[in-house]
Amino acid sequence: MSEKKKHFETEAIRTQSENTQFSEHSVPLYLTSGFVFEDSEEMRASFAEEKQRDLYSRYSNPNVNEFVDKVCKMEGAEAGFAFASGMAAVFSTFATLLDAGDHVVSCSSVFGATHGLFTKYFPKWNIECSYFNINEVETIESLIQPNTKFIYAETPTNPGVDVLDLEFLSAICKKHNLLLVIDNCFATPYLQQPIKFGADLVIHSATKLMDGQGRVLGGVTVGKKELIREIYLFSRLTGPSMSPFNAWVLSKSLETLAIRVERHCENALKLAIFLEAHPKVTWVKYPFLKSHPKHDIAKKQMKMGGSIVAFEVEGGIEGGKSFFDSIKMCSLSANLGDTRTIVTHPASTTHAKVEASVKAAAGITDGMVRCSLGLEHIDDIIADIEQALA
Repeated sequence: MSEKKKHFETEAIRTQSENTQFSEHSVPLYLTSGFVFEDSEEMRASFAEEKQRDLYSRYSNPNVNEFVDKVCKMEGAEAGFAFASGMAAVFSTFATLLDAGDHVVSCSSVFGATHGLFTKYFPKWNIECSYFNINEVETIESLIQPNTKFIYAETPTNPGVDVLDLEFLSAICKKHNLLLVIDNCFATPYLQQPIKFGADLVIHSATKLMDGQGRVLGGVTVGKKELIREIYLFSRLTGPSMSPFNAWVLSKSLETLAIRVERHCENALKLAIFLEAHPKVTWVKYPFLKSHPKHDIAKKQMKMGGSIVAFEVEGGIEGGKSFFDSIKMCSLSANLGDTRTIVTHPASTTHAKVEASVKAAAGITDGMVRCSLGLEHIDDIIADIEQALA
């Protein structure tokens, strides 16, 4: 009889590396660059991959392995590889999958640094990208070319908190024999598992909600074993791997991911409801608000609405500047997914170098605010935002 599958929270807490001879309850930190071998044959067999074991911390490490194992179980993935940052995960995944002359179809609403890869660096390697508008998904198939390798998307998107139908994207990929690569950073594996809806690979910036306390950088890609194998080989040579210390911190953080994300989502929904009724707010976007244009899709594929609320203050650039300069408690930062509530002005920070037309297509206006809800009491968060709006 097969063992009954454990619940998400249990897997997050009980997935651990094997105990050492000291029988510790909490996994120790393995700060070592390399590992030793008993004899020449063991060393040969290990490097030939006839024997599975840690060789060198650029390839693998007990702390990194534990972190990856947890994320794989959370996402329902076959395998994974961890990176020094979220963008290292994005770039290494793309660089592994793409050859000179290839083509990508991507949602136009992507993180600014990802957009920079598509527009500044990939073209010099003869790799092209075609964008589709979040509100015009019916155009996706017309963008597919004979050399298209995969469809890439974030959902919910950064920073507009738009939602894409994962089943719809997966059906297109299957029809055209393409891979589906999804950035699941905003949702986390607790709220959404894209592999269940047909994704081949899932990417996270572990810096965000996976850490949840603004302490360390990290990234991870999980998915099909044969694809991860190729990503591993590329990363083994190029060296973007996660440090053991960061993996140790992140693995501990995953133990509280579910309980933290629930509070983040509760706070976010309450703030979104407050903002919808505020006279100085032009519009509000939050996946679990009924006014969100893709509310039904969000309810289908997400457990809760996430920690990010996007809204527009009146007055454009000056209105936005006045709002940010009036904030007293919330943090002004480009990060997100912290215990502390953060407000960001995407037009002048994370997406400042993105072309105006692309910003417009992604719904990024001059007065747009991205608010990452923290774990403070919601009354205090609302009070600070209310006085800043005033």
